[in-house]
Amino acid sequence: MTRRELIRNRGLLGLVARDVVSMTGTQMTMLALPWFVLTTTGSAGRMAIVLAVESASLAIFGFLSGNLVARLGPRRTMLIADAVRAPLVALVPLLHAAGLLSFPLLLVLVAAIFAPATPSFAAKTSILPDLIGEDEKVLAEANAIVQAAQRITIFLGPALAGVLIAAIGATNVLYLDALSFAVGVLLVATLVHGGGKVEQDEETRGLAAGFRFIARDRLLKPWMIAVIIGDVGWLVLFAAMPVLVLERFGEDPALLGWIWGAWGLGAVVGNVVAFRTAAGTDRLLVASIGEVVMIAPLWLLLADIPEGAIIAALAVSGIANGIVNPPVFTIVTLRTPRALRAKVFSVIIAATSVLGPLALVLAGAVLETGGFLPVILALVAVQTLAAIAFCAAGLRERARAGEVVTA
Repeated sequence: MTRRELIRNRGLLGLVARDVVSMTGTQMTMLALPWFVLTTTGSAGRMAIVLAVESASLAIFGFLSGNLVARLGPRRTMLIADAVRAPLVALVPLLHAAGLLSFPLLLVLVAAIFAPATPSFAAKTSILPDLIGEDEKVLAEANAIVQAAQRITIFLGPALAGVLIAAIGATNVLYLDALSFAVGVLLVATLVHGGGKVEQDEETRGLAAGFRFIARDRLLKPWMIAVIIGDVGWLVLFAAMPVLVLERFGEDPALLGWIWGAWGLGAVVGNVVAFRTAAGTDRLLVASIGEVVMIAPLWLLLADIPEGAIIAALAVSGIANGIVNPPVFTIVTLRTPRALRAKVFSVIIAATSVLGPLALVLAGAVLETGGFLPVILALVAVQTLAAIAFCAAGLRERARAGEVVTA
């Protein structure tokens, strides 16, 4: 498949359009919801609890839905996930307007909204080979396109949310997210065809099959451990960043939006680079070294630097992420049997979501008493160690592959 054929592929276009619309809404919600809790209650601890419930829901439903994507097929899974989330998200602003949104009820709704997210992400990630084939070069280019669409939402969503929160209020932003899920249903139903049921046997049934496969693979085992630790770190950074803005710059949701938006814009730039260079680069080498480059700029957050420098640091980290992720996803996808692909990606989300709530609750307590600095110090140190471990595993695998070719 040529690049021209790839970018005109109907199924790929539908998947990309769905991501741009629904994930922009989700990114706005992920900023609006914690900001609403933080500013209305004055409690970083309650904000962290909301984020922890999000992660807990992802984990619990991720484990319970081990066979869901295989039984339904990736396409049907995405349709159901979006159709369920549209009315659930709309309930939050509706109940708030009616004066019926207590904090416990908000937590219940948050758990329900995020429950379908794990199978939806696994379905979206695993359907690509069904749409465009399994040629490694083409799949790497397709991953760059899909992830560029996702990163555009990281740029647009927070920046747009920051403006809209100031203009219409945080909870009203949720109406837009509900609408985005409804549009996602329409796009998948009309454009994305393929991704049917995946045959299962005793070796591939259940989420445990994904764990077993990762545990046996000499590259994926250290990679997935590092990725899970790194993802938990990003959850903590997301919770800590509003506190940094409040402590250093005052109540400014627009600045918070631009900080995360810069990371998303940088990631889009990195995805463009990945798309243009996918055919001629050493994907394993780029993936391995790029992980360390992605974390290095975060050390600047420890210094009392101006807001422009914070935005620039996140942008550089985003560029590295955009270059690294397409080859990582391609390597993991093609290294994994079709029957296990959705489950391997579900393992990452579920494991991250088990550790995420614990890390968020601990971070919330530290943010309440010690502020931003001790949290970011611990966060960046752990992220750096995880990135070094990821890099080392990738370089070892590359050396083994070179020895086989030489022999």
